[in-house]
Amino acid sequence: MLPDVTEAAIPAKTKIAGELNGAYFYDCHQMDYQHEGISAMQVFLNAFGNTPAWVDFLMQIRNRVVSLFGLKDLGQLRAILPAKTAADYRIGDQVGIFSLIYQSEQEVILCDCDKHLDVKVSLSKQSKEGRQFIAVTTVVHVHNMLGKVYMFFVGPAHKVIAPAVIQHAKQ
Repeated sequence: MLPDVTEAAIPAKTKIAGELNGAYFYDCHQMDYQHEGISAMQVFLNAFGNTPAWVDFLMQIRNRVVSLFGLKDLGQLRAILPAKTAADYRIGDQVGIFSLIYQSEQEVILCDCDKHLDVKVSLSKQSKEGRQFIAVTTVVHVHNMLGKVYMFFVGPAHKVIAPAVIQHAKQ
């Protein structure tokens, strides 16, 4: 059985919290996760490297549809290089479909920027009252009407896809 993922407030003491001003869309999902001795980057790699096949199937459909409008093919979420360890990643590196823009032991932020919108995803390790958990936050800034139309379709799907990806961090 997969662990429970819940929607939550964005953790105030994360770097991604500073990206909320002017955001068109944002959300945060969290899940209990014993992260002692595991870097935020490793947790990210665990989650996205084990993306469910049905999510990558939806990504394939997304890529075909948006190519008709001149937008880029992102590839698949699980396109993580298996030979590269968490310690090997540096700012600016590609991590699957995202570029790494911030990295600490407690949080990583990755982004994908395009002419219609900027997407930033943070995975942070959290602890509260003896409970360890991870929080995955997504923040989107749109640049034009195409970005708004895109988010009209992607926003609701994201509410299903994000928890599905996070659940696989423990596998």
